[in-house]
Amino acid sequence: MQIQLNLSFSLKTVDKILDIKDLIVEFESKDSTFRAVDGISLQIEKGKTLSLVGESGSGKSVTALSILQLLPEGTVRYLNESSIKFEGKEILNSSKKFLTSLRGNKISMIFQEPMTSLNPYQKVGYQIDETLIIHKNLTKTDARQRTIELLKKVKIPEPEIKVNSYPHQLSGGQRQRIMIAMALANEPDLLIADEPTTALDVTVEKALLDLLSDLQEEFGMSILFITHDLNIVKKFSDNVCVMKDGEIVESGEVSALFQNPQHPYTVKLLDSIPGKKESMNSESDVLLDAKDVDINYPITKNLLGQVTEYLNAVKKVNIQIYSGSTTGLVGESGSGKSSLARALLGIEKSEGAIQFDGLDINNLSSNETRFFKKDFQIVFQDPFGSLSPRMTIGEIVGEGLRVHEPSISKSDRNEKIIKALSDVELDPSFISRFPHELSGGQRQRVAIARAIILEPKLILLDEPTSALDVSIQMQILHLLRDLQKRLDLAYLCISHDLKVIRFLSDYVYVMKEGNIVENGISEELFEDPKHDYTKELLTASLA
Repeated sequence: MQIQLNLSFSLKTVDKILDIKDLIVEFESKDSTFRAVDGISLQIEKGKTLSLVGESGSGKSVTALSILQLLPEGTVRYLNESSIKFEGKEILNSSKKFLTSLRGNKISMIFQEPMTSLNPYQKVGYQIDETLIIHKNLTKTDARQRTIELLKKVKIPEPEIKVNSYPHQLSGGQRQRIMIAMALANEPDLLIADEPTTALDVTVEKALLDLLSDLQEEFGMSILFITHDLNIVKKFSDNVCVMKDGEIVESGEVSALFQNPQHPYTVKLLDSIPGKKESMNSESDVLLDAKDVDINYPITKNLLGQVTEYLNAVKKVNIQIYSGSTTGLVGESGSGKSSLARALLGIEKSEGAIQFDGLDINNLSSNETRFFKKDFQIVFQDPFGSLSPRMTIGEIVGEGLRVHEPSISKSDRNEKIIKALSDVELDPSFISRFPHELSGGQRQRVAIARAIILEPKLILLDEPTSALDVSIQMQILHLLRDLQKRLDLAYLCISHDLKVIRFLSDYVYVMKEGNIVENGISEELFEDPKHDYTKELLTASLA
């Protein structure tokens, strides 16, 4: 009986490629100790995918970096009861030789942002060659041949040419494929993927997930997938662990957890997936009417400096935006969305006619320009990058008043600033704080307050929630919807997230290669798309 018990335990152990028990990770500074991971336990089975889900600061990435012991020495501390075993061997407090044998060999990692993970000064082929030369002891010739094979495997077009490219010469999706090729170079047993699809177009995201699934099947590897996107978890994973404040609050098989979540935080995350717009606003006046908008960028000049070749980025586009409603503009990177938006704002030279509230924006007088800029505001994608770190929140929100209403008194200006902060549900005490003292969601509320303080008629929302956690994203979406009702605002919302577009929009325009390929009432377009490209986007995003 004892032999049978040991045999059973041995078989069970073999099934687990990674076994984390009671992991506690603390960071020590001169004045304090911060516990980032608080006693978590999880297991990954061979050939299976486990997703680690949670919002910023939950401890996901700290857990992943602990596996490869990549956290900074001297400041990080693992408490005595902590254990991370890979194939039955303890990683914590192991020798550097053992860790070297794991990193990039038995365990590989794909990081969130390939542009910062790849060396910008080295060709991508060399960076993959280096991995093979170090871990496989291949010659330079054999390593290059294997690198080209890997690029073919991850479906990089023209791999013999792309192998000699620098990272900046590749698209975001291609750079992420390079990272995957590098991670798979030594055929690892465990792949750690840390938010590998963040900021990618939906079709590129789907292609990468399909690629990882195919490669997982081919190599029989296990995957630890770190993400805040529950839609990806549902499509891609076998098991899931939900993290909050350094703890795993719920875990289980994906289908069971999605069908019957037990922890309130898991329920909150699942409820944070945007749904359909509750009520459509389809009866209103045309606020902005753009006809035959055409944008050309010079790309080649002759010896005399004359332009000989243009890139036609936007091709005779027609678009209308209605008062008090939301118009969604979707399409992948390079489709022309941003160029069109800049033309509508009057900051990009274009041909065609653009009328805003009766004004021809290509022929504005100085006085008309001032009114146009006041009435057409912007909320940018990255709230931290768009807010001056040297200005207080009060100065940021009130900046437009100094330009457009310079004659009002200081007390009236402060009163308007406080009202704008109140409108976005921020306390008046924020007026004296700086952007770095605020969370991402709070900074985005400040960016919205800066836009609405001038009482505009139209606001351009440029990927307004892409940098936010899912629950914060939902808060901002509800805020934008409520502000629209109260202030009778019109929105032009640009996003690659079709769930966000569906939640906010009354009308949708779909762009591809500079053309509007389909447009219509939002729910009609989502329920019954006509164009193949729209169908492809919806399949990739909402499946």
